[in-house]
Amino acid sequence: MQLISDNVLIDTGQVDPIHAAAYPLISGFKLGDPASWTGGHPWAFYRQLRNDAPVHWSPGYRGISGFWSVTRYEDIKTVELNPQIFSSQRGSINLGIQAREKWKPKKLIPAALNSLINMDAPMHMEARIQQKDFFIPAYVAKIRDKVSTHIDGLLDEMERKGPEVDFVKMFAEQVPLFTLCEMLGVDPADRPRIVKWMHYLEMASQYLANPWQTILKEPLFPFRFFKMVDAMFAYGEEVMADRRARPREDLLTAIARSRLGGEELPQEHLDGAWLLIIFAGNDTSRNSLTGTIQLLHEFRDQRQMVLDDPKLIPRMAEEALRLVSPVKHMRRTALEETELNGQRIAKDEKVVMWYGAANRDPEVFPDPDRFDMMRDNYDKHLAFGHGVHKCLGSRIAQMQLRLSFEKIFERFPHIAPVGPVVYAPNALVNAMSSLKVNLYGVGGQRPKLVSASR
Repeated sequence: MQLISDNVLIDTGQVDPIHAAAYPLISGFKLGDPASWTGGHPWAFYRQLRNDAPVHWSPGYRGISGFWSVTRYEDIKTVELNPQIFSSQRGSINLGIQAREKWKPKKLIPAALNSLINMDAPMHMEARIQQKDFFIPAYVAKIRDKVSTHIDGLLDEMERKGPEVDFVKMFAEQVPLFTLCEMLGVDPADRPRIVKWMHYLEMASQYLANPWQTILKEPLFPFRFFKMVDAMFAYGEEVMADRRARPREDLLTAIARSRLGGEELPQEHLDGAWLLIIFAGNDTSRNSLTGTIQLLHEFRDQRQMVLDDPKLIPRMAEEALRLVSPVKHMRRTALEETELNGQRIAKDEKVVMWYGAANRDPEVFPDPDRFDMMRDNYDKHLAFGHGVHKCLGSRIAQMQLRLSFEKIFERFPHIAPVGPVVYAPNALVNAMSSLKVNLYGVGGQRPKLVSASR
């Protein structure tokens, strides 16, 4: 089977576009530099791009080629709905692909490239269909009770440790990892290793952006990282071989027994498939949960509406996804000469869709910076993408978000941030790595039990 990584487009370091830019070049924020993203989405910069340069040539970073940034809602839908022109496979979803001699760790880059999210037709739909049974409404309903019980346990632990706790560490990153391990069928004894591996992979992006800061935080990180990655891939090979020999009713089995073009998946595709589930599902839900806590504190009228009528939680969750935009971008690559909103784009040039900018496009969402769960098009956001590559796990993410806030509002209706959110340097996802909250509101204390007199 031909690997995606064998034919992926390697960046040349292209500085200027082939065709002259139709819109002015705007500076002020380095979209391609992970270190730029430690303050979250650059809303003012997005606004400037939408208004003045909706298809904007953005410079590359550290040898990575420049790319076209797309920020208007309708333009992004145009790209998403034309996969025959704008490829996911030719250059992957990454902002750039370095020369092969720089692919380290050796197995990690091919695993990131050989996955569902980087496939074009017909391979993409064939792979997607073979995993769909774990993302349909019937399966979401089946797993919901397990997630609910786990959430209760997390909230119990938060209450024991409170009143002030790190919401990300104690809740937002725990819920999706539990859910995904249940879906995949990861044995309980193996789950602590999954948590550790995900931590090291997240730290890797921080290390690339600011190595000295990472070393100060975790001095042994550079020495342990490659060992952790080797252990992770050894586990993947072992578990995939086990599922092929002894199938279970889980997503790991569905992946292990998948076929493309009549052939079993090679190990590079197997590695990419299960790691994608962990990465994509964890980041989207973790950052949506954390961002919603922030929004409810900022827009207290909306929180009160939900407290008064919990049936509004699904609307609240969708509007929060629009405003948080947990996935910052996806990238496509032009397979042919084309044009987008008056801008000529050459074959093999990169087109990057900035979802946060589109989700606050005033042409689609009036008063776009306001949290308004009662807006008519509250569910028309692009937080999960659009078209054939719309996130396969969107129903799982929505279930976790809705169920979490049903439970949180029951227990801690006044929960509030008491410190700033800490963002990891990451240009792909809105990576919220820490947020201290008080479970009982700003300055709140644990309620005291009062014994009833007889």
